[in-house]
Amino acid sequence: MRLLISTPRHIALGLVCAAVLSTWSVQAQSLRPAANGKTLSRALSESAQPSMQATPTLRSADYIVAVVNSEPVTNNEVRARIQRVLQNLKAQGAQQLPAPQEMAGEVLERLIVEKAQIHMAKESGIKVDDYAVDQALENMARQNGTDVAGLRREMAKQGVDEKQLREEIRNQMLMQRLQNREVDGRVKVSDYDIDQYMAEQRRQSGQTDMATAAINLGHILITVPENASQNEVAQRQTRAEEALAAVRRGDDFASVAQRYSEGGQAILGMRPANRYPGLFIESVANTPVGGIVGPIRSAAGFHILKVVDKSASGVPAVVTQNHARHILLRTSPQLGEREAAQRLAELRQRIEGGARFEDLARQYSEDGSAQMGGDLGWAGPGRYVPEFEQALNALQPGQVSQPVVSRFGVHLIQLVDRRQATLTPREQREMLRDVVREEKLEKAHANWLQELRGQAYVEYREPPQ
Repeated sequence: MRLLISTPRHIALGLVCAAVLSTWSVQAQSLRPAANGKTLSRALSESAQPSMQATPTLRSADYIVAVVNSEPVTNNEVRARIQRVLQNLKAQGAQQLPAPQEMAGEVLERLIVEKAQIHMAKESGIKVDDYAVDQALENMARQNGTDVAGLRREMAKQGVDEKQLREEIRNQMLMQRLQNREVDGRVKVSDYDIDQYMAEQRRQSGQTDMATAAINLGHILITVPENASQNEVAQRQTRAEEALAAVRRGDDFASVAQRYSEGGQAILGMRPANRYPGLFIESVANTPVGGIVGPIRSAAGFHILKVVDKSASGVPAVVTQNHARHILLRTSPQLGEREAAQRLAELRQRIEGGARFEDLARQYSEDGSAQMGGDLGWAGPGRYVPEFEQALNALQPGQVSQPVVSRFGVHLIQLVDRRQATLTPREQREMLRDVVREEKLEKAHANWLQELRGQAYVEYREPPQ
């Protein structure tokens, strides 16, 4: 089993707060563009994720606007989601925001589709147990430089109810697992598909480089509150300039981001330029790899950007590769995620006591790599699902992770070694296979959602306000 693939439409729960809650998770894109060049539907997808920002308090005069397979959608759900969309757009630097009334219909449709997915997931027996949700919360805390207790305190200050947050995470995981089961198997990438993609890239090479390039940006955000005084803005700008000075004198960008940033993930990952806010791409258009720009002012605050890598072909020439082993226990009605994690924790103790990881993998792993001692070989970024890759990237050579939940089950991961590698043409082609697969996945996912929406029973009541 190859642990493919880090797809934009999947919620990367290991990055929930960094990439999702701070709006850097990328999901399926379509529909009309928002004011800053980013599609409104992408903001809608991102807003579906749990938010660390306060959800508006439900008013007493709430009412049902639609019923989906017997599940109600309330006016306050629509209003809360609209606010989350606006927060996401603002955080990504949108200079003009759509009026809430203009968004109500599209937001309602998004909620209807989500309710249909959750209903189907539950009807088909898909479950997410508390252990997986606990792990997601731990990942959220870690990505925000705190622990779970600190995360709870921060949520309380912002008026975010932990019970609701846990339920939203659970629902997102249900939808992800349903999509994996129903959609992923439909998508195949042939050599012809890759050839066509490469031909299209060559055709576009005469156009503006940044329009067709892929780019990996480092990002530090110093937020500025709404209606901030001039003194507050000046203080936040000073903090941004301190962070800028630190990275320009050679401090590790990720470490500086951990000290200063309020915008989640420090390194945003290689992605097509058109999936970044227009403000970012305009700011780094003439910046070489390794270059730093900022502070850049947006409605959200001050941004500092680093061009980590970029590629006209959509893949980097040099990548960090990990050599990993893993032990996989698949979950079932008889073996929940918590029980699987407990078994793997016991195996981890045995490894710490001197047992060889590969011997235990051969004995216990339920993955096809078991006969090779769990060896997955060398792999670059994007070859594993996000939750697996995040845990792997946090390890040093020789270290073994805590149990990690993914869509495949629960893993114990060992990092054997790490290296910088220049990709051969064949390896670059294989990375392009992942890019092409992602494009096809997005189309297949959109088609599947349309089918699901058509099959759902939907009764509209009063329009949302």
